Amino acid sequence: MITIGVIDDHDLIRHGLEHVLAQSEDFAVVLSGRDLAAVGTQPELDVLVLDLYLGDDEPCVPAIAELSQLYNILVISASARPADLVAAVRAGARGYVTKSEPAELLASAIRVVAARGFYLSAELADILHARLSTLTKPSPEVPLAPREEEVLIHIAQGFTYDQIARRMGIKKSTVDTHVERIRRKLQVGNKAQLIAAALDRIAERAIRGQ
Repeated sequence: MITIGVIDDHDLIRHGLEHVLAQSEDFAVVLSGRDLAAVGTQPELDVLVLDLYLGDDEPCVPAIAELSQLYNILVISASARPADLVAAVRAGARGYVTKSEPAELLASAIRVVAARGFYLSAELADILHARLSTLTKPSPEVPLAPREEEVLIHIAQGFTYDQIARRMGIKKSTVDTHVERIRRKLQVGNKAQLIAAALDRIAERAIRGQ
């Protein structure tokens, strides 16, 4: 059973999310609230579904950074802006979906995030690509070996290290070695930072039209 918390300041949307999640037998919504104060009442959650904008004009990125130390966070938002997406991921969110996407997509995202994977919908990937393709000033890029590049792209796509090993036909220990080299070269620490770095490199490819 995957235990889920839902935080959204709009009652109609929050109750709608609860109804959708109740359709999956392996989901249990154990926390529901309008604001972040409710999170303190439920210390054990597999996934925290968090609205990016909680009654404010600013995204709750600082709260994501703090709560991601304790919970696997899936951001849900009406915003599909690339800036919001990247900010949430860099803060530690393990996934991002928009409120306009199909209900079954939310269930898939929760299962991936509960397994400590990373989820980004195809729609958001397309939006990010389209936005970044209009930019003209790419930033310098740290060179990686071809296999390291391949591993990093798989990480950005949300695959686990075991899955990456199978897709590339190599041992998981080899994937671990590639990841450590990538961390040193890109100067990143945790998984969220690694994913953010992967998204940045995908962005650079989009900017260059590669």
